Amino acid sequence: MANVSTVLSINGQIANVLFTGYTPDIGEIVRHREIPDIMLYIYASSGSPFSYYCFILSGLRHLSRGMALSPTGTLLSVPVGRAVIGRVFDVYGNPVDGGKKLIGKKRPVYLPAPSYDTISVTKTVWETGIKVIDFFAPLVRGGKIGLFGGAGVGKTILLTEIMHNIVMLPSFAPHSGASPFAKASADKSEGKEKTVSVFAGVGERSREGQELLSELSEKKVLRKTALLFGAMGANAAVRFTTAMAAVTVAEHFRDREKRDVLFFIDNVFRFAQAGNELSTLTNAIPSEDGYQPTLTSEMAQFHERLVSTDKGVVSAIEAIYVPGDDLMDQGVQAMFPYLDSILTLSRSVYQEGRLPSVDILHTSSSILNPDVVGDLHYKTAIEAHAILKKSENLERMVALVGESELSQENQTIYKRARKLKWYMTQPFFVAEPQTGRKGVYVEREQTVKDVAGILSGAYDDVPDEALWYIGGINSKFKS
Repeated sequence: MANVSTVLSINGQIANVLFTGYTPDIGEIVRHREIPDIMLYIYASSGSPFSYYCFILSGLRHLSRGMALSPTGTLLSVPVGRAVIGRVFDVYGNPVDGGKKLIGKKRPVYLPAPSYDTISVTKTVWETGIKVIDFFAPLVRGGKIGLFGGAGVGKTILLTEIMHNIVMLPSFAPHSGASPFAKASADKSEGKEKTVSVFAGVGERSREGQELLSELSEKKVLRKTALLFGAMGANAAVRFTTAMAAVTVAEHFRDREKRDVLFFIDNVFRFAQAGNELSTLTNAIPSEDGYQPTLTSEMAQFHERLVSTDKGVVSAIEAIYVPGDDLMDQGVQAMFPYLDSILTLSRSVYQEGRLPSVDILHTSSSILNPDVVGDLHYKTAIEAHAILKKSENLERMVALVGESELSQENQTIYKRARKLKWYMTQPFFVAEPQTGRKGVYVEREQTVKDVAGILSGAYDDVPDEALWYIGGINSKFKS
């Protein structure tokens, strides 16, 4: 630490630091000789010779203009490997679960994405047990799914239910349709479980993190999950870095331990928002939509590292906040190119009392084709989309003149679409204490069979109420 740098200015969580006679590396840690609380890392050049913008990770209240700092020659790193499994920690590697200090391997937070010749692509359906997802937007093993929605429409609870069904339900659960990951987790490789989960809490409430930790502990699956949090109250530099640090943890399990990784993040928009805050503090000229000019590259840097390679599979489930329920917001649009499946949660659906509040007509998946899901599933899904679209066009007419004024054919379409919508409601395991309904897991094959029955008219005489918040349709409902 013989080299010395000087703080030129401080703007929020950004310090402009001058390095005299020394060219540092991007991502290098800078500290104070006598005040251990002060920790910065070099983000980018400020445009002036030997001057760099540094994120202030900690010690802001001790920092002052003109203060001498010392570059450490080490890159910002995060604990990885077996030591982080079953633990909750922050971007500094400090445990926040009251446990012992994390000791073991560390890996730099900022690393390049894997080369194209090592990337592996699979087209295997990944069953979640949630009807509306498995039928209309099936997930792909090794792919990414985005859960889009505004405030209070159920993104976090849907993310948690997916995590419950894939990670928390044991591989010997009372259903034959255990997900590939549930089955894989039962496999042993050199005495360790094949599958591990990484959860990144970025810019969300501490309460939600505590509830998730309690549930993981209760279900006895904390032993195969690593949790990294940068809560809502943390500064922008910490929130931004937390997402990248969680990716680093997932990469280590994939590359070094050759495990399959389930990566959960809540929420990606807060990561983009933190980048915007930091960009403003560095005096970068914003793009026309008000976001940082580096938004696209930051999204690419994040998502292109979350890929499957010949060493292991990484599958990502991402909750994405939609500001003002505006899907055309540029911060939201920047995430679409990297996702294989898109689930859009709707406030109007939520207000109707249908949970999960998925807007089916704005939900899609790249693997919804006959070669992957099979002919019956594909044809049934296309027919279901068509009848829902026709029903949407009929709703205005029904609102004006009533359902009885529709033609017989249109009445049939409207009624079957309504039954289909209510059939797609489902009790969640994670919501049992609030709703009093016992959670259910529905196999994809059962869902396809039930939807085909609804569309064919097999359940025309069944009251709509009989299809609310059920699992598979019982044969006694058939007409």
